[in-house]
Amino acid sequence: MSTRSPRPSYAALLRVPHARRTFAAALVGRLSYGTVSLALMLSLTRSTGSYAVAGLVMALFGATGVFLSPYRASLVDRHGPRRALLPMALLYAALLCALAAACRRPGTSEAALAVIAAFAGACTPPLGPTMRAVWAELLPDRALLQRAYSLDGVAEELLFVSGPLLVGGIVAVAPPTAGVVLSAVLVAVGTLAFVTSPAAAALRPAGREKNDGPAAEGRADGQARALLQPVLVAAGVGVSVSAVDLLVVAYAGERGLGDGAAAWVLAALSLGSAVGGLVNGAVAWSSPTRARLPYLAAGLGLCLAAAGLAPGLGTLLAAVMCAGLFVAPALTTAYLVADESAAPGFRVRAGTWCNTAVNAGGSAGAAAVGLLVERLPVPVCFAVSGAVAAAAALVPGRRFGAARRAGGAGQSSSASSASSAFPASSVSSE
Repeated sequence: MSTRSPRPSYAALLRVPHARRTFAAALVGRLSYGTVSLALMLSLTRSTGSYAVAGLVMALFGATGVFLSPYRASLVDRHGPRRALLPMALLYAALLCALAAACRRPGTSEAALAVIAAFAGACTPPLGPTMRAVWAELLPDRALLQRAYSLDGVAEELLFVSGPLLVGGIVAVAPPTAGVVLSAVLVAVGTLAFVTSPAAAALRPAGREKNDGPAAEGRADGQARALLQPVLVAAGVGVSVSAVDLLVVAYAGERGLGDGAAAWVLAALSLGSAVGGLVNGAVAWSSPTRARLPYLAAGLGLCLAAAGLAPGLGTLLAAVMCAGLFVAPALTTAYLVADESAAPGFRVRAGTWCNTAVNAGGSAGAAAVGLLVERLPVPVCFAVSGAVAAAAALVPGRRFGAARRAGGAGQSSSASSASSAFPASSVSSE
């Protein structure tokens, strides 16, 4: 179930055996994440009559989803997608249906809604990281894997754009709880189709990690150091991009441009990200992924700083679109570096750490810019948000194999054999 192509294309990628079926199934399940937030927020608001309560319940739902994601990913790595991912998805879907029923039932206590939402978030299946791990298993050709990650990132962004539109169409003819139930159906059906595909079956479970003393500690330390760069860059991108939402609204408000102008600017950011992601996947880069990652983060930071100096809407549109050109490539490259840094049986967790960093960075960025924009001029706030991404570019990159060799002298032969799974040539190649 693999292919090599001297000049890989998106068509070649989708011709890999089982790739289309597996990818389509994963996208169906991941569409749930694009629909659930708006549908659940509308359901909670209508049920409780309070934006504050709805916001608190959504915060619990998001917090358990984000901060427990590495643990859920470890279950997939340890037991495989079918034994871990499917039960997770079915439990998540059942809790979403319970939450929809609770929102429809008059007199449901706010505490009950919060508890169900927290448990639902805790069960969110890591479909995105698992799909990227499947791509890595299917495609030993790093150039084709780069294209797969780029396509995956652009498709995911489109899901988060189309999901709210789908919910908008549903609430025009049905209560918002129907959108919550739809989210449950999507994740259950998509995950079932995903885990039963031959490609997902090829992702073998690693089993429980052996604790072999200093050798295990050396492997863990080397892997943590190797993951530091992609995780911090992903967090920096999350901070910077989430800050743009509020900064664009503040910019438009200062100049009396109206909310419609802000919507156009944010659409330009998404368009730039999609274009950048597709171009990044199409280019046959000669430099290693770790070498490219800082430049992509720095490019995003510089474009955002320049956006704050825009004299008018047209210039702001252009600057934000240029910033968007770096978003998907930076995240895609971070995922590639994380995959290169992952020991066997750690791929889903490695990708999930990047996912967690993006989401946590997004939450932190939204909170921080809300405080800054009331105290500092908008151009300065743009510069600060860009500086976060630029600062992430300064994080030194260290390959897993190199870190292991530096700290593994004199360790047991098991450490040496594990290191041979990631020789320097495979880590630095495309």
